[in-house]
Amino acid sequence: MAKSMDFCVFSVLVTGSDRGIGLGLVKRFLELPSPPKWVFATTLDLQGEGTKEVKEMACRYPNLVLLQLDVTILESIQAVLKEVERCVGDGGLTLLINNAGRWFFENLEKENAKDMQTLYSINTIGPLQMSQAFLPLLKKAARNSPMQGLNTSKAAIINISSSLGSMEVMLIWEKAQVVSYRCSKAALNMLTKCQSLEYSKSGILTVAIHPGLVNTANNRYPEITVEESTKGIVTVLSTLSEKDNGTFLDWLGHCVPW
Repeated sequence: MAKSMDFCVFSVLVTGSDRGIGLGLVKRFLELPSPPKWVFATTLDLQGEGTKEVKEMACRYPNLVLLQLDVTILESIQAVLKEVERCVGDGGLTLLINNAGRWFFENLEKENAKDMQTLYSINTIGPLQMSQAFLPLLKKAARNSPMQGLNTSKAAIINISSSLGSMEVMLIWEKAQVVSYRCSKAALNMLTKCQSLEYSKSGILTVAIHPGLVNTANNRYPEITVEESTKGIVTVLSTLSEKDNGTFLDWLGHCVPW
């Protein structure tokens, strides 16, 4: 696997990047030997206590732009789109990472419509709406890139999924049934497949990635650190090509069964 130090993108937007995996990904991109000209980090609440670290980073890195975003509200998405468009101009958006997500620790007996609707809205519909809104900028990046085929240095959508959404793996079922979360991620995997079939015509790569069971505030069963996960993800991103379009990979680049 090629090293991520060779990875170079013009611009990247990471949703849900004020903490956890999203914040880790922003750090990894800023640490690259040739960092993106533009790194867009988004948070649900710009005034929240959790934004302290990313705000401090934005003061240190002139290429980091922090934006308020609710992926469930079209007006919020459009406001972010306008700001990103103003920054990137004709360069377009190289990489859209749909990371914002949520989960509830409910078992099958206690699962309910309200929680399931909430998670579908954030985990599945959010990535759909973000990808639709930013499609023109992704297409612009693909058109203006000198690179051939499909790859993440040209134009790509990366959906942060989970092996909990794999119907074959059914990861940690005995510990956490989290039914609404599993269903929303299984649906995200199907969305990824659909996007890969349609958007590849415009030179845009689409891949779903399982980041691992990461040690974040919301995970009761961590196996790896945020740094391990995000370093792995960026390395995987640096190696993706046309053969990976529409696949489901983990943070080490291994295929995950649907």
